[in-house]
Amino acid sequence: MNTLRVAWGREVSRLGVSRFVGFFGVAGLVFAASVAATAVWCLSMSAMGDMPMPGAWGMSAAWAPMCGRTWVRAAASFAGMWVVMMVAMMMPSLVPALWRYREAVAGRAGDMRPGYLTLLVGAGYFFVWAVSGLAAFALGAVLMTLEMRLPAVARAVPVATGLLVLGAGAFQFTRWKARCLARCHEALGRGAALSCCMASAWRYGCRLGLRCNYACVGLTATLLVLGVMDLRVMAGVTAGITAERLAPGRERAARIVGVVLVGLAVLLIVRGVAGIRSATH
Repeated sequence: MNTLRVAWGREVSRLGVSRFVGFFGVAGLVFAASVAATAVWCLSMSAMGDMPMPGAWGMSAAWAPMCGRTWVRAAASFAGMWVVMMVAMMMPSLVPALWRYREAVAGRAGDMRPGYLTLLVGAGYFFVWAVSGLAAFALGAVLMTLEMRLPAVARAVPVATGLLVLGAGAFQFTRWKARCLARCHEALGRGAALSCCMASAWRYGCRLGLRCNYACVGLTATLLVLGVMDLRVMAGVTAGITAERLAPGRERAARIVGVVLVGLAVLLIVRGVAGIRSATH
């Protein structure tokens, strides 16, 4: 049978080309829509401006309820924004895994259409990211309250940010990071070994999301402290995550990302210390 060679060294029969094009066409539309929504959201938040804080830095409005809103509504709004943002950031590395899963279950799905099962995998994956987003918001809200009430804490934020980014960079060189990447990559390729039912698809998506959360903990923390609504930070973190997932040498890519983070951390710490000194004179 005539074949067409496609990405990731796979071959697809001509009869499957339409399925391939349809899948990646839909994935591309979802990605484009999430990027557009994230950009609009970030620009609208940027237009509000940051709140000036002691230590010569600004607090993003993403961490506080807007006028007339409760904390519950603020958390729900953040979670919605977070999920849309994660779709935009994780799709480049997730789509190949979803495609492999769809192809693995295509011939044994029975009455369940492979597309529905694949959709459940994606839903489970981003459900885990939604939970992590709510946890991040809760922690961010607590820190925001401390920073608002204690000027000394607020002044230490720039240096603390640099130290956290330094820790995230150091994490990239650890064995734990290598194991997390290996387990994440193992989960990405397990689609062929799964049963074809809705519960299995959901569990697979949740397991994949959990392992990706572990592997991304350093980069996610970097995103949160450098600017959860900063498009430049998002683009950089997305590039790092995608390289770690898809590059032939995953550990080498992780170490390169670590070098970048360490260099950035040094700049942040130096700038933070300079800001503290200027404030005390």
